[in-house]
Amino acid sequence: MKVVGWHASHELYPPSELLRLARRAEGAGFTAGMCSDHFHPWTPQQGESGFAFSWLGAALQATRLSFGNVCCPFMRYHPAVVAQAAATLAEMFPGRYWLAVGTGQALNESITGWAWPTKAERRARLREAVDVIRALWAGETVTHTELVTVTDAKLYTRPAAPPLLFGAALTAETAEWVGSWADGLLTVGHEPDGRRAVVEAFRRGGGAGKPMVVQAAVGYAPDEDEAWRDAHARWPVAGLGQDLLQDAPTPDQIAGPAGKVRAEDLRGKLRVSADLARHAEWLRGDFAAGFGAVYLHFVGRGPERFIDAFADHVLPAC
Repeated sequence: MKVVGWHASHELYPPSELLRLARRAEGAGFTAGMCSDHFHPWTPQQGESGFAFSWLGAALQATRLSFGNVCCPFMRYHPAVVAQAAATLAEMFPGRYWLAVGTGQALNESITGWAWPTKAERRARLREAVDVIRALWAGETVTHTELVTVTDAKLYTRPAAPPLLFGAALTAETAEWVGSWADGLLTVGHEPDGRRAVVEAFRRGGGAGKPMVVQAAVGYAPDEDEAWRDAHARWPVAGLGQDLLQDAPTPDQIAGPAGKVRAEDLRGKLRVSADLARHAEWLRGDFAAGFGAVYLHFVGRGPERFIDAFADHVLPAC
């Protein structure tokens, strides 16, 4: 089954507005949802950053959509707290919640005062955190004293079946590693060659037969120039390198470089077009590449216009 989902961008909208938009997306024909999980927005100009786990409970209650989020489960969050939060959502809404985990960004995680670890250490911490989360979901009493510390933790409220645990990967190298331990892959929209490399690496690493989902950042307006102008104004971070996005500790430190990004720098990194047939073509390419679900992250202005236009012209063409 091909799923076209709607992404709730906590960086761009207050949570009350996102809840209203989630209902509108469901009514328009989107069949699933996901949301970002930040403490800070990428830049001060984006202006918002609601708490994902609180919002997810409301969104799951207010709609019949499935939902998931991506978090780093070992700094700002402790893995036992992530396990409990996810288990509670999955118990209340069976089969409708999934969790994705990744190595995070200093932007969100360094607020706890920890020194920001190297990528290798973050990977090691993530792998330990995944084992802790799975053990808690299985009903075990967990004590773990390596990079991640847990003492005598046990979850007394658990769902009948644990949620799917996806691994987030932006590169082929990470996708191959994720394939060895995750229930599925979550990645972002790529050009065809990059998308193929990530898929092949995930399958090579042990992910063959596992579900794959992709989040695609899109811009749309009836006028092409307007579509690019709005996407550039609201999501210039797509033009920045991953080293900066992972290691910068505050929105202010990202804002300066983001202000130098030009609209032309975003071509090939955002899916921006006034042509709704082109948007449908991008989605068909994702499904042909093996993804079972595509979550559309609208980064322009006029979210209602986006939802309604895609419901009328893009969803039926996929």
